[in-house]
Amino acid sequence: MTRYDRFYRLGITPWERYAEVSRASTGTQLDRERAVTPEPLGRALDLGCGRGRHTPELARRGWTAVGVDLVPRAIEAARAQAGVGVTYAVADVTDLAAADLGTFGFFLDIGCFQGLGREQRTAMGESVTRSAEPGARLLMLAFGRTRLRRLLEGVTQADVEHAFPRWELLGTEPAATAGLGWPMNRTAPRWFRLRLRG
Repeated sequence: MTRYDRFYRLGITPWERYAEVSRASTGTQLDRERAVTPEPLGRALDLGCGRGRHTPELARRGWTAVGVDLVPRAIEAARAQAGVGVTYAVADVTDLAAADLGTFGFFLDIGCFQGLGREQRTAMGESVTRSAEPGARLLMLAFGRTRLRRLLEGVTQADVEHAFPRWELLGTEPAATAGLGWPMNRTAPRWFRLRLRG
């Protein structure tokens, strides 16, 4: 059983509160990615999708959306509310090939990468790269490093670049924290936008 599986069993899912509070700012980021993606949009993968809070937003914007998570309980809940153009699978982001999902032109990571250890992050970067189509893009939201590292994992730009060496960092910017209570409002979340180099 993973740490997240335990959290779901206990009903402790603070990341879902962040998803609700940040819905508008996440939508703005997805709209920007949609605007720079040529037609047809193709397939998008929501990494560590949990109960599918963001995966339907990809489908609403025109992608064929797939959400993956290692926690079966979360995927069951996501499947129960899946809409048109959305599918879910139990899969490990550090070994996507094992799930035989095919390739994707766009990847979304809202808080998945930050929950992994250093070796797992490297494995995730390699796994995503193998599943990426030429010129694929990745949009990642991750909390910054804080003194609360035992409670909340954090990520630096160097961590992202180390795990995704074949990807170009297109930009990074602060993410909204309005409406979040302690300790989430102390995490300095950032958006990272990357593109697979040719």
